[in-house]
Amino acid sequence: MTEKAADRKPLLSKKIDKFFTGLADAWNFVRRFFKEVFMPPYEFKEVIHQCYRIGVESLPLISLTGFIVGIVFTNQSRPSLSEFGATSWLPSLISIAVVRAMGPLVTALIAAGKVGSSIGAEIGSMKVTEQIDAMEVSATNPFKFLVVTRVIATTLMIPILVMYTDFVALMGSFLSVSANEKVSMTTFFVQVFESISFLDITSSVLKSLLFGFTIGIVGCYKGYNSSKGTEGVGRAANAAVVMAMFLIFIEELLVLQIVNAIRAF
Repeated sequence: MTEKAADRKPLLSKKIDKFFTGLADAWNFVRRFFKEVFMPPYEFKEVIHQCYRIGVESLPLISLTGFIVGIVFTNQSRPSLSEFGATSWLPSLISIAVVRAMGPLVTALIAAGKVGSSIGAEIGSMKVTEQIDAMEVSATNPFKFLVVTRVIATTLMIPILVMYTDFVALMGSFLSVSANEKVSMTTFFVQVFESISFLDITSSVLKSLLFGFTIGIVGCYKGYNSSKGTEGVGRAANAAVVMAMFLIFIEELLVLQIVNAIRAF
């Protein structure tokens, strides 16, 4: 920032001007991503490497969380349904809740905490130690190698993790239903698949793609624009998690309204 720019009076206030400047920077960052993603060279090896880190290394945490979510939600729903003698509806209730909302949301929030913070801290540390500048000097496009590959990987892997979470949560729910209502696996999953529609699955996958893109782009943006040494790296990781989670909830609300409008026709 030049001396003249630093001395310039704010249009509204420093905080408001900083907010709108940040929005403009974020827009330019996203626009640059869509420009770079279609231009060669294509870093396929790095994309596969990032897919492994984001997907395979997240499986233990996703498995445990999904399994617990299925059991807890089933046990919490049983008393309410049993008051009306409707415990036989548990598989249908759980499948609708997991596929439509809980699976994508839980997976995205866990990924925002684990993957988003990792991306923000990794790129942030490279930024403050001037490794990104060194990549530019060595004729490597750091934006394509660091940002584009990670955003593509998160966008591809989050939907796969969501489908896996759905399956694990339904298995946890089945164990709870089987232990209490003595329902066979065949009966349970017949009710599960009768309750969900093609629109439920499609909206879940599309929503997961959006969540994955958000986690990747926010983590990369915060890391790529970090400063002030090691303190800036910590702030970038923290900001990546908070902002990604906030945007995920906003996107969940917007997608829900759109899907409900489609369902009403």
